[in-house]
Amino acid sequence: MVAPVTQWQIVSNRPDEVAAFYKSLFGWTVTAKNAMGYRQVGTGGGLPGGLWPAPPDAPSFVQLFIGVPDVEQSVAQAVTLGAQVVVPATTLPDGDTMAVLRDPAGVTFGLIRQV
Repeated sequence: MVAPVTQWQIVSNRPDEVAAFYKSLFGWTVTAKNAMGYRQVGTGGGLPGGLWPAPPDAPSFVQLFIGVPDVEQSVAQAVTLGAQVVVPATTLPDGDTMAVLRDPAGVTFGLIRQV
């Protein structure tokens, strides 16, 4: 199975500042009209993105989300391949299921159910 990158997010302890920066630089739109207040980023094309607040002392980073048909099964397979679970499979208020893992090299990535 080939699983596509379906979205990205910037995780930052200064999400409002980061949103203002990219809005000014590239004309991106940023909205938080969803159940979790997640800042959704529109880039005018390509992959959808978002901004998520990080804890105050955490570094900022970009995280890719991979679309899979079964998040729980993909988490289990990733763990057997050496990944660590950061956020277990979780159903979000909008009905999506997602998880966040750390690969064997320490890079975090997300899984999201893609139907």
